[in-house]
Amino acid sequence: MGIETIQWILVIGSSLLLFWLAPWARSAGNFFSATSRKEQEPHFWLLTSSLVISWLFAKSIYNAANLGQAFGLVGGLAYATYYLSFGVAGWILYRMRLKGGFRSIHHFLQTKYGRAAVIIFSLLIAIRLFNEVWSNTMLIGEYFGTRGSSSYFLAIIVFTGLTLAYTLKGGLRSSLLTDLIQMIAFAVLLTLILGIVLPSSKMTAPEILSTGDWSMKGGLNLLFAAFIQVFSYPFHDPVMTDRAFIAKPKKTLFSFLAAMLIGGICILLFSLLGVYAQLSGYEEAATLAIGREMGPAILLLINFIMITSAASTLDSTFSSGAKLLVMDLGEKKNITVKKGRIAMIITAIAGTLPIFFSPEILSATTVSGTMVIGLAPVFIFWKMEMPPLSFYLSVGMGLLAGLWLAFGKIPESWIPFEGKYGDLLWVNLWGTILCFGLFFLPKLWKQKS
Repeated sequence: MGIETIQWILVIGSSLLLFWLAPWARSAGNFFSATSRKEQEPHFWLLTSSLVISWLFAKSIYNAANLGQAFGLVGGLAYATYYLSFGVAGWILYRMRLKGGFRSIHHFLQTKYGRAAVIIFSLLIAIRLFNEVWSNTMLIGEYFGTRGSSSYFLAIIVFTGLTLAYTLKGGLRSSLLTDLIQMIAFAVLLTLILGIVLPSSKMTAPEILSTGDWSMKGGLNLLFAAFIQVFSYPFHDPVMTDRAFIAKPKKTLFSFLAAMLIGGICILLFSLLGVYAQLSGYEEAATLAIGREMGPAILLLINFIMITSAASTLDSTFSSGAKLLVMDLGEKKNITVKKGRIAMIITAIAGTLPIFFSPEILSATTVSGTMVIGLAPVFIFWKMEMPPLSFYLSVGMGLLAGLWLAFGKIPESWIPFEGKYGDLLWVNLWGTILCFGLFFLPKLWKQKS
């Protein structure tokens, strides 16, 4: 039996198991707020595991290993820095609920900045959701065939369809319960992989700590850019923020803090595979190189951990898409499970269609972390009474900064930071300063006039 056949068995078998285990949503509370059949809110570990696994998606694991390979331990630490997002979002949203009485981010934006701000924000997170679909399913497709081949497209369609099936059954409640199972599977698989690879590599702690160059060009550019982005990045990710409003505020805050620690440690540990690949002198992607060297068993374990993490992110994306279309943008008086299921199907189709076009289209439509840096002052200073123009100026500046970076129009002579990600750090640093300045400009202007 070939590896590809075993992978098909794993994909179909795990999806059917999750479909069988997923609860059937009978009320809007079950479907959109993850309440139990007795309308009870999710418990601490159910919420925490869902937060963690929804951010340990296939692309993030792949990136963590590659950054460890490129920059050593510095690369893994830089990527793990993004998990501070849980702490930032958890604390701010906790205060917004406790002191502001807001029921969702859309409720906050509608109250403070008006309907137009809600529409703009919804467009940003809709693009984010669609990107979550194709970025994860494309990676899964590549485990079954070369990009553009019939087996590649078939794998994407089957994987997306099976994940959609069990998510349609129970909505967000289904997503949280299956996330718990997937988190346990992820932990077991990660332990097995590291338990086999690291002892065989005979890497010592001093060797691991000495990998990479603790300089700007050696990975610190990305680390500092990540630290800047954690004050804006989490707020355009509804997969995270939707979970901030479905349990009691204090329980939610502790879940976010726990997710920050657990997720960051998992990413750092997974980056050690990249460190091993660097020390071994591999040139191709770390996960592929290690899988080929260690044999079919390790390759299957790595592939299965990718499948598990991709499915967990995908089902959360469908749930967030349903909430966005039905609860946040729809008629508040007519929220039904049927509408939620239709919205999930729309999210799945809209997120999958771009895969059948050129990769350039995907690159052009991806909203990067830089494009949302304008959200930082909006949420950090959520208590301040600011004119609606403050929101538009700050968010607009962030979009311009992100597009400027995406299209590579920055003169090299302007960038003082050497090495890869120097332009990312430079744009995020100055872009964030400008966003904060523009956010306060209307209020200052009004006070002087």
